[in-house]
Amino acid sequence: MVDAIFKRASVRKFTDDPTTDDEVRALLRAGMAAPSGGNQQPWEFYVARDRATLQLLSEASPYAKPAAGAACAIVPCMRTEGLRFPEIAVQDMSACVENILLEAVDLGLGAVWMGIAPEPDRMAAVSEIVGAPAGLEPFAVIALGRPETEPVAKGKDRYEEDRVHWLNC
Repeated sequence: MVDAIFKRASVRKFTDDPTTDDEVRALLRAGMAAPSGGNQQPWEFYVARDRATLQLLSEASPYAKPAAGAACAIVPCMRTEGLRFPEIAVQDMSACVENILLEAVDLGLGAVWMGIAPEPDRMAAVSEIVGAPAGLEPFAVIALGRPETEPVAKGKDRYEEDRVHWLNC
């Protein structure tokens, strides 16, 4: 997994090659394996592959343009009702999205996390596009597919000893 962490790069340009159902399920399985406070698992997902929906998603935020050229987009949404610890659901969702990004590396796919929450206008736009019901809020759009060029990971080792404070070790 350390390899995936340091190989991960935000990929914004994709080939026309499709993603398979098995690849998408593997990404979703990885997302659902994320740690979750109180095991509340606040996530649900919308998967888009048709050009019209991908285009609409690309217009939902100034930073969502890569969705238009992606083979697929995953929209993780956060349930807002029935959660044990609603105040930490955002952390749960973030861990979920990171798991999806790391699994994409393992599958040889490219992906980019495009934030939607907590911007109300972006959340409303994506909610309308995917048809999310009340109580289910779009959190992000993840554009994915086969990278147009080999990703250059900028995830170099950022370890800085002066940011580590050892306590009684």
